[in-house]
This record gives sequence, structure tokens and C-alpha cells, in this order.
Amino acid sequence: MMSKNIAWPMLLLLAAGAYAQQGDGTRVAIGTAVFKPAKVAATPERMAALRAPAGFSVTPFATGLGNARIVAVAPNGNVYVSRRDEGDVILLKDADSDGKADGPPQTVASRAGAHGIAIKDNKLYLVTVKEVFVADILIDGRLGALKMIIGDLPDAGQHANRTLAFGPDGMLYITAGSTCNACNESNPENATVLRASPDGKHRAIFASGLRNTIGIDWHPKTGELWGLDHGIDFLGDEQQEEELNKLELGKQYGWPHIYGKGDIYPQSTPPGQITKEQWQVRSTPMVLGYTAHAAPMQLLFYRQGAFPAEYAGDAFATMRGSWNRSTASGYEIVRIRFEAGQPKSIEPFVTGFLTDGGNTHIARPVGLAVAKDGSLLMADDANGVIYRIAWTGASTAAKPEQPAPASTMLAMANKGNGVPLAQDRAETQAKGRLAVSSTAFRDGGMLEQKYSEYADGVSPPLAWKPVDGARSYAIIMEDPDSSPVKPFVHWLAWNIPAEVSALPEGLQEQPRLTEPEGVLQGRTTRGSIGYYGPRPPAGDPAHRYHFQVFALDTKLDLQFGADRDQLLQAMKGHVLAKGVIVGKYGQKVKPPK
Repeated sequence: MMSKNIAWPMLLLLAAGAYAQQGDGTRVAIGTAVFKPAKVAATPERMAALRAPAGFSVTPFATGLGNARIVAVAPNGNVYVSRRDEGDVILLKDADSDGKADGPPQTVASRAGAHGIAIKDNKLYLVTVKEVFVADILIDGRLGALKMIIGDLPDAGQHANRTLAFGPDGMLYITAGSTCNACNESNPENATVLRASPDGKHRAIFASGLRNTIGIDWHPKTGELWGLDHGIDFLGDEQQEEELNKLELGKQYGWPHIYGKGDIYPQSTPPGQITKEQWQVRSTPMVLGYTAHAAPMQLLFYRQGAFPAEYAGDAFATMRGSWNRSTASGYEIVRIRFEAGQPKSIEPFVTGFLTDGGNTHIARPVGLAVAKDGSLLMADDANGVIYRIAWTGASTAAKPEQPAPASTMLAMANKGNGVPLAQDRAETQAKGRLAVSSTAFRDGGMLEQKYSEYADGVSPPLAWKPVDGARSYAIIMEDPDSSPVKPFVHWLAWNIPAEVSALPEGLQEQPRLTEPEGVLQGRTTRGSIGYYGPRPPAGDPAHRYHFQVFALDTKLDLQFGADRDQLLQAMKGHVLAKGVIVGKYGQKVKPPK
């Protein structure tokens, strides 16, 4: 037997005789590895061996912090660090500006699973697996009472590390990783980036198909959102590359069926008999890739003027390091070079955290923030060190970047806001009228709670009178009483077969239905696909929900997941008749978080 004292460089799991199969003729042999470099102490000698470009120094800002994860710096220079294993947030100060924490950390918040933190308007926001909290920052840096503003984020599974960031539009962006390596999620908010109001009352899915995007930030010139996504495991040493994506509202980035530039994942099966080629067409490919399994964490654009001018507008990111590769990757800080707002390359910036020829490590980089003096602060969750990366070369004339413009994000968010209902739009002009009914409610009557998101969230039964010459039908459900988005789109469905004139209660919430066969569904204002029931704020007067049915003279050549404007554009000139039934819903009692 092998002695436990013998240090093997890796445990190699050869899969030459194993195959990924999904029952559709797929047969792929994959060789994969598990190798976890051993942790060794971060001694002064090992820290002195860290490497950075000429003119930069890497020194410890604080040590002995335990499971240090995400870093945020307040305008006055106070440094806040979340610690997942300890379940808290700690405060560090450098009042004398000597590049070292003044003393031991002070615990300022305690919540199980504490991870992402962000600071805005003298408030600190904290996210756990399922909750978001906010607290005032007091004069001495401590926090006031934590107030929960969100309590129903999706369960985490494999990827529990939520992060927070405030966009230039003033909205709170929340990352929510997938529950698995590759699967069809049952909760549409998994494997996404969410966009929420700062009070937590409103949120929507901003972008989806993201296996585990932890680090996000906005380009200082363009205001565009960028994120680094974790690649799928067990595809071999060189696959899947870590993905740099430009994140845009409503876009789907491939996971779990498509990855990289459009490669097909061999094992998974899309829902509703969608082919992988159809999923591929719907997916947005990555912009740049980086070494597989490097594990990207916090990402930020450099906006301060302490680094040389050549770094202005570039981004930095931490790579926590691999475990699913025969030779280790990651364990470093990388620089992402941008030109004219577009990324050109990803390259190592600070290395040396891997030691002894790559068989051991002194740090697993996670948190990354810019200190008040313009230096970078990097949190290591292995040995609990905060490292300070500072420019010590000749002085530079670089100027700090202005805040990222809000126009890019606001333009996406405001698209389709403040427009008429679909039945009143020019795209749906028609001479014919269509009679719509439901066995669950009368026109202008109240909807049962089971049709709302406060309860079962199932779609109600609908029926309509067939229209001569119709080749298909489409449904658009909207709430004109919503706020701040008006009207709120609750349901889009099209290519309902001409012979179908009634839909049963509780249709599947997936991109394509197999009953009725071939019906496609689109993206709601919430960002999910399929029916999303009423969820007006508790205490509001009952909102009106317009179930609008359109008879079309054609089947639409439109991809699943399309939004209302795309559907209306495809319907233009094809509407034979239209009709509507209105249901009302109000929620008197606010549910517990």
C-alpha cells in the first residue's frame, strides 16, 4: 500500500474505457484528472518569490485571516472582507497608509454562508446563498443592523458563491451559479446574472446560460458588462476553457449544452426535444477563452491612476486554481487587455502562488479590489492572506477613469418599457375579432391564487374560437398596471397549431412544448421562459392581466426564447384576428421572505 507520507503529484483518473452517452448516438472518450496541489505555509521566503511585472511589488497587507473570500473597499479606505467558512464579514483599516493593516480584523457582520459584498451610498450589501442583506456603515466603520431585502434566491447546489455588484445604472447585480456541472435547471434563476432594485423589491434575470459567473464589472468607457464564467468539468485537461463573455440583457450563453465558441457538450439533452444545433443558434459564444479549469473569481476594471497609463481600461481577475487537470492551472492574477472597449488577450499578471514545481500552493486567489491608494488587494482563501500589489516604479501621468456611463445598461433595461399593450400595437393590426374564454375565470374577474407566483404559478386554461385560414396562434400576456416596467410581459407562446383551440391548465415552463407539439415560448420581463404568473406587490390594488390571443396566417420562423418585440415583429402583417380576456389579481398579505 502507498504510504500517506508519500506526496504524489496527482491522482489521475483515466477514462479511456468510459464514455459519455445521452442515447442519441453520442460516443465520446474522455481522459480526465483530479490533481489538487497541497497547501503549504505562506512563509516570508515563499511570498518574496511571487512574480509581477517590473515596477510592481507584492507584499502582505494582512495575514492569518482564515477563509478570506470577497473584498470591498469603502471610499474612506476601509477594507471589508467576507469569510465564507467563518460566516462573517471583517473590517481592516490602514489609517497610517503604510500598506499594511493596522491591527487584527474586527468582525462587523455574521451570517451563515456570507460571501458577496458590495458598497454603495455608505451602505454595505451582503449576499449569502439565498439572502441579500443591507446595513448602514457607521462612522467608525462598523455596521448597523443587517436588514434582509431578498430572502428567496434559488438554492445553490454545486455553486453556492453568490456575488454582488452595483452597475452604473444604480441597480444591484447578483450572480447565481448553477446547481450542477451540466444539467437542465428547474429554477430559471440558476446559472444566471440577476438584476435587482437596491431595495430588493424587483428583480429579473439579466443573462442566462452561465454555469458559474462570479466576477463581473462594467467597462469604464463603454459601460458594457463583462463576466468570467467557469467552464464545465470532466472534459479533459484543455476543455472547457474559462469564458470571458460580454453580458447583455436577454442573451443566453450556451450552458449546459453549448460551450466556448459553439462547441456541443456531449452528455446533456435540451428540454422539449430541442436539438443541440437549435440551442447552439440561440446561444452567444464567448469572446475570449483562458486556460481550462483555472477557476475565475473576482473581476474588476482598473479605473485609478496609480498604475502606468498602459493599464487604464484594462481588467484584472483572480484565478483560484484548478483541481480537474493533470497539471495545475490558475493560482494567479491575470490581466485582460482591452483596446477600444474590446478584449484582446488574457495573460498572467501576478504568479508564484504555485510552488515546488506546481505540486504545492501558498494561496488560492479569490477577492480582488482596488485600495484607496490605487493598489490592488487580493484575498487568499487558503492561508488567509490579503496581498497588496502596488506600483513602485517611476511616476505615471495616468488619470483616473470616470465612472462607467449608465446609458448602455439603461438602454437595454428601458427597451419595451412604456409601450402600448400588444393588442394596441401597429404590428398586430387585424380586421378580425377572436373570442377568448377560460373555464377558470370570467372576463374582468379575479384569478385564483394558484395561477399567481405567490402560490402554484400554473398557467390557467384558455380557449378561443377557431379562425378560418389560421395556420397558427400566438399568446401574449401583459400587465399594464405594473411598475417600474410597464407593461410587464408574463407569457409569450407562438406556433400553437391551427387545429388547437384550447390550452389546458399548467403548461410546461420550457422553451419548446411537446404537448401541444411544437409550441415555442419566449422570454418574460422576469427573464424566464414560459408562463410567469401574477406577482403584484402585496397591498397593491388588483392588477389586470391581459391574455391576448392572435390568429396568424403562418407559422413563425422565430427562435425559442425570443422577447415580445421580436415576436411582434415576426407577427407583423400576419395577424388575421385577435382577442383578449382579462383576469385580475391582488395580493393582500405579504408573504414571508
